[in-house]
Amino acid sequence: MNRNLFDYLIITLKGLAMGAADVVPGVSGGTIAFISGIYEELITSINNINFGLLKTLRKDGVNAAWKQLNGNFLVALILGIGISILSLAKLIKSLLNTEPILLWSFFFGLVIASILFIGKEIKQWDWKAILGFTLAAVLAYYITTLPGSTENISSTWFMFIAGALAICAMILPGISGAFILVLLGAYEPVLAAIDGRDVKLIAIFAVGAIVGLLLFSKLLKWLFNNYKNLTFAILTGFILGSLNKIWPWKQVLTTRPNSHGEQVPFLEKSILPNTFENLGLGEPKLLFAIGLMVIGFLTIFIMEKLATGKDKKHA
Repeated sequence: MNRNLFDYLIITLKGLAMGAADVVPGVSGGTIAFISGIYEELITSINNINFGLLKTLRKDGVNAAWKQLNGNFLVALILGIGISILSLAKLIKSLLNTEPILLWSFFFGLVIASILFIGKEIKQWDWKAILGFTLAAVLAYYITTLPGSTENISSTWFMFIAGALAICAMILPGISGAFILVLLGAYEPVLAAIDGRDVKLIAIFAVGAIVGLLLFSKLLKWLFNNYKNLTFAILTGFILGSLNKIWPWKQVLTTRPNSHGEQVPFLEKSILPNTFENLGLGEPKLLFAIGLMVIGFLTIFIMEKLATGKDKKHA
């Protein structure tokens, strides 16, 4: 595929959106990759990192290996993801504390739209697709009801494993890598490491992520090649089930102290906006929330139209 500088700038912007989504517990960067039209290219490019690449490097040189890797695409995307995570980690963390309803409302609208776009890729609703969709939705919903771990472990092996598991979720549309970190009790240590530029902890986490990415991407590639319809049904179910996690109005059932000794939500349940107000939990900000849901929904439409336009241009 022939791309110019502007095309790679767009890919970097998509990386920025993926990075922003991955910071939030409940939204998947894989979902952003899918709706922006780069998901399958991303999985294919990751799968190009193998021993065959080394053979090409020895036999045909750096340029041939770089082309086989789709290196320009990966660099542009990773650059956007990295910039986003490093620059937005503190902002997203702040908004989660100060304006959770408005932040979750935007992402709720975004994910609703992504369900429609991914769901339309299901070409045949046979019994396997229906079963896969249903089981995935139930499993994803169940995962969102689990409380986070009360432990904040930052040992080498734990952070390595956390990185491997989180990256699998990050590239899988519907399941948030950040939420997996919350369940493992690693979310706060990772955010703290990013904020504090803890190079050692970030490096350990990154190595685990790379290992997990290389292994899991092969499974995803195989599924897309052999069970594409069923895979899309399962992915759509995962995203639908995960909506409970990002519902804006929550009632905190139990709390726990974080690493700074502050009480933070441990177990929550989704409630209606009027119930939120009746329980004295604050102003539901319904009009602003609906407005941000609409903006999030339209954002996906715009990204999808841009991606479709690019596909037609390069066809």
